[in-house]
Amino acid sequence: EYRRLEDCEEDSPPGEEEEEQLLLHVTEGPTDSWHHIKDLDSFFTKISWHSPWNGFACVVLSDVLELVQFLFVVTFSTFLLCCVDYDVLFATRPLNHSHVPEHTKVTLPDAVLPAPQCARRLRGSGWLLFLLVLAGAVWLCRLVTALRRLVGYWEIRSFYIRALGIPAEELCNHSWQSVQARLLALQRRQPLCVPRRELTELDIHHRILRFRNYTVAMVNKSLLPVRFHLPLLGPVVFLTRGLQFNLELLLFRGPAALFQNTWSLRPQVKRAGARRALAQGLARAAVLLGVANLALCPCVLGWRLLLAFFSYAEGLKRAPGSLGARRWSLYARHYLRHFNELGHELQARLGRGHAPATKYMDSFSSPLLAVLARHVGFFAGSVLAVLIVLTVYDEDVLTVQHILTAITLLGLVVTVARSFIPDEHSVWCPEQLLQRVLAHVHYLPEHWQGRAGRAETRAEMAQLFQYKAVFILEELLSPLVTPLILIFAPRALDIVDFFRNFTVEVAGVGDICSFAQLDVRHHGNPQWLSEGHTEAPPERQAEHGKTELSLMRFALSNPRWRPPPPARRFLGHLQAQVTRDAATAPPPRHLLAERPLAASLLSEDS
Repeated sequence: EYRRLEDCEEDSPPGEEEEEQLLLHVTEGPTDSWHHIKDLDSFFTKISWHSPWNGFACVVLSDVLELVQFLFVVTFSTFLLCCVDYDVLFATRPLNHSHVPEHTKVTLPDAVLPAPQCARRLRGSGWLLFLLVLAGAVWLCRLVTALRRLVGYWEIRSFYIRALGIPAEELCNHSWQSVQARLLALQRRQPLCVPRRELTELDIHHRILRFRNYTVAMVNKSLLPVRFHLPLLGPVVFLTRGLQFNLELLLFRGPAALFQNTWSLRPQVKRAGARRALAQGLARAAVLLGVANLALCPCVLGWRLLLAFFSYAEGLKRAPGSLGARRWSLYARHYLRHFNELGHELQARLGRGHAPATKYMDSFSSPLLAVLARHVGFFAGSVLAVLIVLTVYDEDVLTVQHILTAITLLGLVVTVARSFIPDEHSVWCPEQLLQRVLAHVHYLPEHWQGRAGRAETRAEMAQLFQYKAVFILEELLSPLVTPLILIFAPRALDIVDFFRNFTVEVAGVGDICSFAQLDVRHHGNPQWLSEGHTEAPPERQAEHGKTELSLMRFALSNPRWRPPPPARRFLGHLQAQVTRDAATAPPPRHLLAERPLAASLLSEDS
């Protein structure tokens, strides 16, 4: 049930609850002051973003160029639709110039319509005018948002310089831990938060990652509607940026959200008697949001297609194999994320695991596809070689209709065929490769142990580590699939129960996900070295040892943090266990026979 954690240092006097979100920075002399900032979550989040982005200039430049990019895509697309004479460009109609010889080559200015004719074509298209007005309204909204962000980040820049003593030119030399240490020292000198005398590392992360911790916990407990079982396709994971935006709008930021502000749940969420009425309201809001997504689907889909074309078309022509590169999926970034782990910390950890994961996925090959790919690559490469030789001999070959298209497609076929041909010098040792992946990502299903060479394991790993082409396809399908998920698969009652059962109120911080407390006593798993340290029933335990692993990572990343007694006992028990294991470990020459590497190297099918 919902519970409240009081401040262990002192009781809050009556009437102080209204002031618990105020940030007071009282200074002396000419230094600026930061006071009465009600949204501490946003303030600390901007501080955490300011450090990895290397300062104010990078943030501002990124926002400005995103606005310019939006204008460019809209303007250039309109130009291509209304101001280009494609009959002249494709030479299906001769130029109407009497003084021009019959066989004069067509230039780009010849295919561009005059400005008055372009304006008439634009005014004659009602639907295009409507889309331009809509795009203008969206751009103005993004401009207002960018200006507000600019004001906020200028304040953060001043805070870094005057309060934390970090000049703008030296920010790139400071890690987040260094910035956080200065923030804690500032709290001890002159209080930033009214109701708490001392700010801790965990408090800062709770405010920055309040909503993200809830999302990570719901993925861990399989509550979010992102996993489906489809006919013919089997188990499918679908989580895109559009679906994530809609889920966050539904649960945290929208008018029907479960949070009434950035730090507090609605009072009815905390009452068990109101769960069904609240679930019905949440399901109704999900349906309305899904209908709104359906209404905007043509516009959003058209925008996604344009953006994907302008972003990837040139790269596909220059390097056709780039779509075969792999990346961590958005689902993997939630499934593999620790509680209280900042975005740049997650990115660094997954970046270290990218190379081992790529090697593991590339170690699988199909002999049948390899034989087919060799012959297809030979046929396509032979034709491509002849065309290249002909163009080198006489460049007029390029004027033959569709010759460039043929060269591009043949190059793409050769590149794709080569991707299915395994390296003849590769060694088949999937267990070792999967262990290297686990060393960085930390979370892999338990049933993968000893089954790294199975096709089922590779298929499940592909859901976490997907092709770039699959990522692009999912983003393009998102405007069509997201409304269906919101309308038919919200799981409203389970989500309402989750927020009530796994929320605690911390004095001076507000309502947070109880898993983010890193409390092994209430959410620990006995299988993860927590014997005797946990009282959690199975339904309150985090899956895959996420509580224990998150606690270990946070303690290592924040060595000055003082964990509560249960967490301190667990960490001490873990340290003692590691010390015993190191003392009793066999000599290195005997390790090979007892590790998964041996199962790979010594198996008959290696």
